[in-house]
Amino acid sequence: MPLQMDVAALNRFLAEAFETERSYFVAEVRDGWLLARVPSSAVGLRPGGTVSGPTLMGLADGAAYCLILAHIGPVALAVTSSLNITFLRKPQPAGVEAEATFLKLGRKLAVVEVRLRSEGSPELVAHAVVTYAIPTGVV
Repeated sequence: MPLQMDVAALNRFLAEAFETERSYFVAEVRDGWLLARVPSSAVGLRPGGTVSGPTLMGLADGAAYCLILAHIGPVALAVTSSLNITFLRKPQPAGVEAEATFLKLGRKLAVVEVRLRSEGSPELVAHAVVTYAIPTGVV
């Protein structure tokens, strides 16, 4: 499926659709792939100087949502139905990147794999699989 939204359109949609501030933004998008980031200035740290789990989960969920919207268009009512995350190693107290790809993009469900890394590091800090329910008649 060809892209329906580019980086600028995705970030504009997020800014308009959500009343609360988001820590992440879309950095790149192409067919079947998206990169989202939480800059170091917005990273939530927990005691011990590591990135908090909620920061990583929020980024994983946001990256999956944006990848789906990039392909189906600005559908605000696409909602998370499942998010499984595995924390693999202690993230550095730095920005975080999320690379999202489709495992499936169907008419009713989308399943997205998200790989999270500390900015500038090749090692995964977490891995997530996120499932979204897509409203009937959209795809």
